[in-house]
Amino acid sequence: MIRAWLYHTDVDEHDDAPTDQLADLIDPKRALLWVDCVDPTESELESLTKQLEISHLAAEDLHHGGQRTKLERYRDHFHVAVHDCTLVEDVLTTREIDIVFGDGWLLSVRQPSDNPSDPAPFALEQVLHRFEMERSEEEARDEGFLLWSFLDVIVDRYFDVADRFDDRLDEVEEIVFSADTGDNIPKEVFDLRRGMVHFRRAVAPLREVLAQLLRREAECLGDEAIVHMQDVYDHVLRVTDWIETQRDLLTGLLEADLAVVSNRMNQVMKRMTSWGAILLGSTLIAGIYGMNFKDIPELNWTFGYPAALGSMLALTLFLYFWFKRRDWL
Repeated sequence: MIRAWLYHTDVDEHDDAPTDQLADLIDPKRALLWVDCVDPTESELESLTKQLEISHLAAEDLHHGGQRTKLERYRDHFHVAVHDCTLVEDVLTTREIDIVFGDGWLLSVRQPSDNPSDPAPFALEQVLHRFEMERSEEEARDEGFLLWSFLDVIVDRYFDVADRFDDRLDEVEEIVFSADTGDNIPKEVFDLRRGMVHFRRAVAPLREVLAQLLRREAECLGDEAIVHMQDVYDHVLRVTDWIETQRDLLTGLLEADLAVVSNRMNQVMKRMTSWGAILLGSTLIAGIYGMNFKDIPELNWTFGYPAALGSMLALTLFLYFWFKRRDWL
């Protein structure tokens, strides 16, 4: 599905624009053209790229999707690929958003989600609200503020994901140090680690994308938009630092889990060794008096049998209380 809006410079409202005459509507001094498409077909993308004269390399990226977070320049227009991230039932879901922009126009392509259980594309409501609010307050008329709206909403959602990861780390920490830790702990830790690595791959490259924008590599962006980009850049740095801290904490939890498992194994070995030593004393006495020799001492003694049992019981009780006192049992 393709939709197009025309934001005029001298008014706050926008008009719907025909999607088959996009090239004729581009006029940087009088209006901003925003074209949005959701999970487009091959023919729809072909039509858009031809009308907007988008480079064949960028068009190929739009057709195939699956791009890393990046900023590429093609003659007089730019291609930004970013990934929106959410947690759906503790599973990280990413949605690729490709933004191609030039002087006076911007094309947003919202690719489908990589999670079959949540295939809905990235929602535009927050982006539209933020852009129109900033447009009325700051007189933001160029495509830089529209690009900022996309990036700002996406980065704000990164904070929600990082906060959810913090909650998951707390849950894993409680499980690791609980008394009834099971065999599922390593799986819990590694599943969480996999999601955090995937999340970092989406967030970390965005620093360089924003750094390139702040270096004015896209000349069509206005000064006010660049100031707002600096705020997004600071937020990305905060999220990145947060992710690194979480990775260190997760590594510590994994090491703690190994230490807890090793300590419990030592406790089991101590108990097994203690009971083995306790039974060894009685076994030794029984083994000696069980040998078939004629002249065994006390063989004809009336109290020989009770004395043997008594000595076995005494040795067993002595060893039991001795190991108990040393906290081996």
